[in-house]
Amino acid sequence: MSKAESLNWSLAPNGLSVVIPAYNEKSTIREIIERVKRTGLVKEIVIVDDGSVDGTREILTDLSKNDSSLKIHFHSQNQGKGGAVKTGLSLFTGDIVLIQDADLEYDPKDYPVLLEPILDGKADVVFGSRFLGGPHRVLFFWHYLVNRGLTFLSNLCTNLNLTDMEVGYKTFTRRALEGVDIKSKRFNFEPEITAKMAKKKLRIYEVPISYAGRTYEEGKKIGFWDGVEALWTIFKYTFTD
Repeated sequence: MSKAESLNWSLAPNGLSVVIPAYNEKSTIREIIERVKRTGLVKEIVIVDDGSVDGTREILTDLSKNDSSLKIHFHSQNQGKGGAVKTGLSLFTGDIVLIQDADLEYDPKDYPVLLEPILDGKADVVFGSRFLGGPHRVLFFWHYLVNRGLTFLSNLCTNLNLTDMEVGYKTFTRRALEGVDIKSKRFNFEPEITAKMAKKKLRIYEVPISYAGRTYEEGKKIGFWDGVEALWTIFKYTFTD
């Protein structure tokens, strides 16, 4: 029996929703949708196209014509990852929701390990971690250093002991997100949602995942100012809601 087949869905009878924020990902959007579907674990795929101008919107429009499992929303202009995730979280219908980037850096093969703590009744929130032993592409030292620094400061403010606060793979029960209003528009969504989950005193788990990072030439979008904004966001949501 595979890991996916061994999962117990009794605590989540309405299944898993996957939210995919997408911006200018025409080269990967078809593949990530196929990978998500191949897991056999997903009730619905909620895709928020965040004002793409490279042909992603046209691909999604075409795919939606013959696939009822896709729920697609188009932003008229780019709002940033946080804005796209907020829209996606307002649309999902499952008992569990998982955030999936559209760029193939994160592999849906890791869904069983991300779901298991919730389906076992142990967790309300599960973070993946690129630093707990999973295979990963070796890339930018300075990104790694900034990531660890932001995670340290986030832990200092939330009293959590995460190893990878900035990770894209975050999974939530519906109850965990009740009453949570996402304010951040860009990549600072990550420290905001971490702070808000910590304030709710939820059961948070962290599990190892694989990571196939990409270069800027391959389409990576996060940059220096996103790190500065994340730093401000950590302190902002330590003292405010």
